[in-house]
Amino acid sequence: MTKREVQIITLLSVLALTLGLLLSRRLWFRLDLTKNHAYTIAEVSRKLYTEIPDQVQITYYLSEKLAAVHPVPGEIEDLLREYAAYSRGKIRFTRRDPAKTGLAQAVEQLGIQPQQIQTVERDQASVATVYTGIAIEYLNQVEVLPVVFSLETLEYDLTSRIRVLVRGVEREIGVMVADAYRQWTVDYQYLNQSLIQAGFRVRLINGGDEIPDDLPSLFVLGGTEDLDDWALYRIDRYIQGGGKVLFALESVFINTQGNLEARVMTDKGLLAMVSYYGATVKPALVLDRTALPLQYQTQTPSGAVQLHLVRYPLWIGILQENGNAQHPLTAQFGGIDLFWPSPLELNPPEQVTAETLFTSSPEAWLQTKDFAADPVAGAYLFEREAPDTTGVKVMAAALSGKFPSYFADLPKPVREGSFEELPDLPAETQESRIIVIGDTDVASNFTRGQLRNFDFLVQAVSWLGTDADIIGIRNRERLNGRLDKIINEEKRVVTMLFARILNVALVPLGVIFVGICVAWRRRSRIRSIQHDI
Repeated sequence: MTKREVQIITLLSVLALTLGLLLSRRLWFRLDLTKNHAYTIAEVSRKLYTEIPDQVQITYYLSEKLAAVHPVPGEIEDLLREYAAYSRGKIRFTRRDPAKTGLAQAVEQLGIQPQQIQTVERDQASVATVYTGIAIEYLNQVEVLPVVFSLETLEYDLTSRIRVLVRGVEREIGVMVADAYRQWTVDYQYLNQSLIQAGFRVRLINGGDEIPDDLPSLFVLGGTEDLDDWALYRIDRYIQGGGKVLFALESVFINTQGNLEARVMTDKGLLAMVSYYGATVKPALVLDRTALPLQYQTQTPSGAVQLHLVRYPLWIGILQENGNAQHPLTAQFGGIDLFWPSPLELNPPEQVTAETLFTSSPEAWLQTKDFAADPVAGAYLFEREAPDTTGVKVMAAALSGKFPSYFADLPKPVREGSFEELPDLPAETQESRIIVIGDTDVASNFTRGQLRNFDFLVQAVSWLGTDADIIGIRNRERLNGRLDKIINEEKRVVTMLFARILNVALVPLGVIFVGICVAWRRRSRIRSIQHDI
């Protein structure tokens, strides 16, 4: 090979490498071997460019100090670059350090919240102010994620907010706290925070108030003993016009402010109306071996306080495998916690499809009489009906179609002392969706330690509304469930015994056996060589 040929090959190699590097900025490839593709954006996110008329700017405000000491910011940046790579130029990504660019004050005014971390340099500990927030800009509109330090719901947050900006329509959810003894800001504050963090504007609606026809979806929390026909007519009319509703209902009242007294609730019409739509909340309580822990205290005769931690079968942890994998809302079901729930019975009318969302375990049973909820005084009654009622119970259902009006053949309700007249029902019934859960506390502050309840409810808003195609991208990586899947006590003991024998005896003995075999083969080989010599 001549000197000139070497020079030409070298030049072409450098040129090919340069072109490859330039091309790599426009092409994107990632090999994601995780079970649920947790590190690859979903199809709906990859095709966002088809919905974006003008360019979207995503700016990741990240402090170099934070990026240098933690791997999560790098993973977040990779995800953001993936958005830009798939967007065909419709999404532009930029990373900026507010401190280095002198934008700290402007970034904070935008809504990016500073965080403090402890750093150690040259054996000196100090506290540094860092930023890790995202701003999404489209035309003259801005959506901000104030603090981002996890991939868990990031893709959902990004895709949903980009859609909000592009469509110019605010994501909204109506909430009706229908139990007179509950308040939204007191009993449901964690759900409120979750909805706001997911980008929804919460509109509170009192029972009996007009429900706007353009409201995308509505949560009705409780109301069995408080919603009258006037309020029910408003809800029925909203559904007839295509409104989507999640009903979280109870049929058995538990006095959580007193001695946990339990009684069947007096239905003023709400349970009957929901049953007319196709889901009956039975007047019973579900108990299950997948019980959650309950801590309570008692006092000894000497006055000492004793703390007790027990498995409380009226608090149920619904397992991942008990979700309906065929339904979009529960295809990536992570489980949910229920508190004094009631079972459902599905009886959909014509033009309505009913699907189970999740069930109890096969070892659940019922209380249908002699209701008892006290973990001390009433514990002896818990399993009285277990032999006759054990089996899988439907705990939540989704119904879709054209629902018959509960008030179609009834006169419009009136309110005594009021001259207001309710509007007529729509001339034509529209397609709608309903979710029914036999538990009001599923959305309450009882779930403060389990964010999975609020994750499910946020996804329910998307399924009810116009973003049903993005519910599968929320929490795609959360596949690690509880370590209590074996609910049968005998099977659990056998499994634990097997694990001990396997790890303490069989594995070490196996290592010893392999070592002996290797040593024996090596000795045999040496003897064979010596014999040949």
